[in-house]
Amino acid sequence: MGSSIILGIFWHFVGAASAACFYAPMKKVKNWSWETMWSIAGIFSWIILPWAISYCLLPDFWSYYASFSSSILIPVFLFGAMWGIGNIGYGLTMRYLGMSMGIGIAIGITLIIGTLMTPIIQGRFGELISTTGGKMTIVGVLVAVMGVAVVTYAGLLKERAIGVKVEDFNLKKGLLLAVMCGVFSAGMSFAMSFAVPMHVEAANIGVDSLYVALPSYVVIMGGGAVINLGFCISRLCVKKDLSFKKDMSVGKTLLISNALFAILGGAMWYFQFFFYAWGHANIPSEYDFMSWMLHMSFYVLCGGIVGLVLKEWTGTGRKPVRVLCIGCLIIIVAANIVGLGMAN
Repeated sequence: MGSSIILGIFWHFVGAASAACFYAPMKKVKNWSWETMWSIAGIFSWIILPWAISYCLLPDFWSYYASFSSSILIPVFLFGAMWGIGNIGYGLTMRYLGMSMGIGIAIGITLIIGTLMTPIIQGRFGELISTTGGKMTIVGVLVAVMGVAVVTYAGLLKERAIGVKVEDFNLKKGLLLAVMCGVFSAGMSFAMSFAVPMHVEAANIGVDSLYVALPSYVVIMGGGAVINLGFCISRLCVKKDLSFKKDMSVGKTLLISNALFAILGGAMWYFQFFFYAWGHANIPSEYDFMSWMLHMSFYVLCGGIVGLVLKEWTGTGRKPVRVLCIGCLIIIVAANIVGLGMAN
């Protein structure tokens, strides 16, 4: 396995670790509605950071974006919006199915669709399955899905052991939302694929190969921001029990700490895709669609590791932890299969 591929896999792991941890500081936000917290974090992660970093990277910020036609920018933006819809659906999936089942189904679907639909759309799938390396990468995807399923089962065992019940459990509605979330969340993978001309142009004007994908985030995350902020603001305006003004009226000390924790969570959320770009840059171009599989499977892996470190599995018994470890090992094996496939 080449050093570049190993480095690419490593950076995808770092990005996934940031994604798995981003909600930890948000748990410290008090006396704020979820909508206010998510909006503050989102403004920082979807707008401020992508724009600021891109402004520093690009020799001429405005002329760079003006150089692209609407036929490039609109699909990238719309796929970003598609991904934004998936984000909202993700939270609703947790509500109706619970964390373990919701994460397992949603991540499993988005892993498969986001990974395999890209070469299908590009007309490369036939070429992929005709090569040894391509076949190995597909096997790696299937093994990763197995790993996600095993980790999901471990989560279900954990919830049963500690007596967690989903008050709003609704299998039919939850499964529908999980499928919707899985499909729409894959929009990020599609957006990255359609943003390749933006990556090429960034490289042409002197942006380092590790950073060429970052300017496209201004457009991709702009699409996601419109959906997420629109959803949050509309709820703050319509729901009688929610009020941005009320959230901002908490004491000064709490207001500052809430804002800082929300911003920290937003920064960690953004940096999952910052390092995703680094990982993506080190993956061979013919296998660039595998970035999504690596990111999503590592997200599940890191989520399990973080849970163990934070002692969230204490008191659940040996079986759930054992099953979790087996699932994590399967995901690691999947990453190695994919790496070997890309090296062939």
